[in-house]
Amino acid sequence: MGAFLFLAQAHAGDWPQFLGPTRDGVAAREDLAAKWPAGGPPVVWKMEVGHGFAGPVAAGGKLILFHRMGDVERVECMDALTGKPVWAAEYPTNYQDDFGFDDGPRAMPTIAGDRVYTFGAEGALHCWDFKTGKQVWAVDTKKQFAAGKGYFGMACSPLVEGNAVVLNLGGGDGAGVVAFDKESGKVLWKATDDEASYSSPIAATIHGTRYVFVFTRAGLVGIDPPTGKVLFRFPWRARMDASVNAATPLVVDDMVFISASYNTGAALLRIGEKGPEKIWSGDDAMSNHYATCVVADGFLYGFDGRQEHGPNLRCVELKTGKVRWSEEHFGAGNVLLAGKQLLVLTEKGELISAPASPEGFKPTGRAQILGFGTRAYPALADGLLYARGKDKLVCMDLRGGGGKAK
Repeated sequence: MGAFLFLAQAHAGDWPQFLGPTRDGVAAREDLAAKWPAGGPPVVWKMEVGHGFAGPVAAGGKLILFHRMGDVERVECMDALTGKPVWAAEYPTNYQDDFGFDDGPRAMPTIAGDRVYTFGAEGALHCWDFKTGKQVWAVDTKKQFAAGKGYFGMACSPLVEGNAVVLNLGGGDGAGVVAFDKESGKVLWKATDDEASYSSPIAATIHGTRYVFVFTRAGLVGIDPPTGKVLFRFPWRARMDASVNAATPLVVDDMVFISASYNTGAALLRIGEKGPEKIWSGDDAMSNHYATCVVADGFLYGFDGRQEHGPNLRCVELKTGKVRWSEEHFGAGNVLLAGKQLLVLTEKGELISAPASPEGFKPTGRAQILGFGTRAYPALADGLLYARGKDKLVCMDLRGGGGKAK
């Protein structure tokens, strides 16, 4: 088995990027309450927010929110415990969603050291000073690389890998995936002619080789981080044109799990010296539409099926694809793993806690914390859950031991 290491260098309790400190939806060190009060977890603070599906991120006691207010995309930094503002920065935007869903940014920001990186719906990549909010650099990727709008705008959460910021961009002339110098914004390398998907990249080390894994619209690509050299390709996309790949690849030991909807399904790959070897694949186990699964003790937990058709919440054996249990027509949502506990935030705004067990889905807590249309990934930091709905951001106290916000 090859060990895998993620770049994210965060303190325990931080949630500095999409899918958390290890970019896999897992908060391994969180100590959460075993049971919630009858009225649900306490609300520490809440605030109104603008448009967008970009969830918040947290590090060093600060929270970053990326949303649209009027004709600007706005980045706000606030005290994570109180919600009090620290700084704000903004820039103009003219993005309009062709389907009328939402005209705000989709991609969660990334906090890395003393920098914050944001990627807007029109392809504006920005680097901000984490302490002051001052703009360090900016790149108009749509203009520079002729990147396409896609169906729902651009939506890749930046991956900081070494000295690079990597985007699943979908630009022309070999700019399908692009790496930028994290200090200057200069282009370090370009790779592939693939169109962009709605999946964000991840980095891992397998058998001593470092990879950036990018799930483009064409399939999974393994890239050498320093050079941009394509190490392997594994085609995986729907036969129909009106489709997307959206879930982020999951790395477990020397295996990579990918999944998509639109009659595409999932595949588990073993990464070896000669590239990926398929362990299993199929469309009858776990077909993720937009939400990425989590893995606990060899089992996948996630959403199977199209959002508009009422997905199933499922537990699947990772190495075989066998379905262990399925909550049929559960509805869409996102799922995180805190220790051995699943935290499911549904599209209807309900937060559900349940043990991560292949024996069945047995909720221990339910609370209506937001309204319908909740799609943004929440952040879990130091026992506080930061969840964003269509017009509200709430901070919930999930801590065990009777902990209270100070």
